[in-house]
Amino acid sequence: MSRALPSATVRTQVTVPLRFSDGYAATARVFSFHGLADGREHLAFGVGDWQAALDRAAAGGPPALVRPHSECLTGDVFGSQRCDCGPQLREAVERIADPGGLVLYLRQEGRGIGLYAKLDAYALQDSGLDTYEANLALGRGADERDYTVAAQMLVALGAGRVALLSNNPDKAEQLRRLGIEVVERVPTALHLSPANAGYLAAKASRAAHTIDLSVVP
Repeated sequence: MSRALPSATVRTQVTVPLRFSDGYAATARVFSFHGLADGREHLAFGVGDWQAALDRAAAGGPPALVRPHSECLTGDVFGSQRCDCGPQLREAVERIADPGGLVLYLRQEGRGIGLYAKLDAYALQDSGLDTYEANLALGRGADERDYTVAAQMLVALGAGRVALLSNNPDKAEQLRRLGIEVVERVPTALHLSPANAGYLAAKASRAAHTIDLSVVP
């Protein structure tokens, strides 16, 4: 059953050239919003010919490709190898730029528990807990993220029919309950490092992320 979705409107939009550490560059139309449910400063990045992609989807054509990406300061900015967040963000921009679509940058650090708490969870992981166990040991939810603001941004931009670039089934389930037509979920690539193997295995086993570690020799 769909939940009533509070309305949001575009506040500002501006063109921003993007450049990643490996030299890949793209141009994005960056949107801020009024009326987001949690009052935080979430952003939408329109990459490639995003407007044409949204128009095609609204007319019954292929769904617009969308990546809901949760903020990760350590991975996105500093290149931490403890997660796969930075490589997923880089991959998303390139994959979405070709057909056109949206990257939603959601201020939900540490699966919603915040930056300091995420670092506390890292310390617990160093003592043997996995990423979900560590959150619970801190008295927090295993995953506290709520995708209401993502749905609000999509509706405000006219993106009611989408394909999600995500390994996480919970994102699709929440967005569907919020009235977004999620036509399909498109997995990201496997971004494995020696430091994040346990993290990826926990996401696959505990939260049904579509991560296939069996292909790793």
